[in-house]
Amino acid sequence: MPDARTRVAAIDCGTNSIRLLISDVEGEGKTDLLREMRIVRLGQDVDRTHHLAESAVERTLAVCREYAAMIEMFEVSTVRFCGTSAIRDADNADTFGEAVERILGVRPEVLAGREEAEASFAGATHDLGVGRTLVVDIGGGSTEIVVGTHTESGVSVESGVSLDIGSVRMTERFLAGDPPSVAEVTACMSHLDSVLAPVVRDIAPVETFVGVAGTVTTVAAHALALPSYDAEALHLAKLSLDEIRGACLSLAQMSLGDRRNLPYLHPGRADVIGGGALILDRLIELVPLATDQMIVSEHDILDGIVWGTDPHD
Repeated sequence: MPDARTRVAAIDCGTNSIRLLISDVEGEGKTDLLREMRIVRLGQDVDRTHHLAESAVERTLAVCREYAAMIEMFEVSTVRFCGTSAIRDADNADTFGEAVERILGVRPEVLAGREEAEASFAGATHDLGVGRTLVVDIGGGSTEIVVGTHTESGVSVESGVSLDIGSVRMTERFLAGDPPSVAEVTACMSHLDSVLAPVVRDIAPVETFVGVAGTVTTVAAHALALPSYDAEALHLAKLSLDEIRGACLSLAQMSLGDRRNLPYLHPGRADVIGGGALILDRLIELVPLATDQMIVSEHDILDGIVWGTDPHD
């Protein structure tokens, strides 16, 4: 990336949320000017229908119009819009992409699973200065598991995979009860084990474990019993794996009403956080870890999208 300062807008359009980051990038430095997040549930029923629902598209496009105004106000020079699991799975993704282009002037990039995993890793580790690291990004429709090293010359990814397990997808498939029944939770965990075990069993033990995205930060806020959502308190917080697993199971077993009363839980995550929490619990159980703690990062794929932007595009 050239040393000249470039103002970049990155948009991460996921299954549950759509997020915007506007940053000034200069060489290897980045100054964040604005971070926004809206829950739109673009992936509503996509696991079952493979189609973006009209109401979900309208919710998402409404936020795109809101973001377009912010991008104009900040006089952004480069815009990058990246779509992930829900858009990958949808048979009407092209129509959605055309609508986004009319609003924002750029066509969505639909990241392949490997690209999504690498962007998550780059965003999470850029400022950590650590060696060999496992990064886990639990989204609404997919989960990325990446092992790699951040070196002076850039990111070196040892292994990266995107799996079709996410908070929305698991909730829609398995967790219909309020609160979920023991049978529902058990069925969800069994499915997760069957998906995760073959993927993670050959990973050499990892000494640094970083968790990113809304499920992880919400679980961490629950473990810390924060009085409200506090990104500064969460960013780079180190929590024991026992604390994290306890918070995961607590959230998975709660009623929707009890979740909605948690002061740090975004209302748009209340109905699906249990599915995401179970994914994190099973990952901790199954991934070979040579550490007893997880580092929470507020930097994730959104930051990775910024770092991967070519200002001349």
